[in-house]
Amino acid sequence: MRLRFLASTSEAGACPSLYETDRGTIVVQGLHVTDPKALADLRDVLDGEAAVEVPRELLVDIARRVLN
Repeated sequence: MRLRFLASTSEAGACPSLYETDRGTIVVQGLHVTDPKALADLRDVLDGEAAVEVPRELLVDIARRVLN
């Protein structure tokens, strides 16, 4: 799988960031969620899956770019 950088809210281009894959999916780079209460709210987490946190404005920004 190859990734193409889409957007970030970090001035240094680190996390949080979004990437498009050559498989037509999106990869999210963000802070790993470790709060036990938050993790307990997740549903149907499969082996190998993880929760990451990204700012809402990053998702809004990329949605505007894709839809325009």
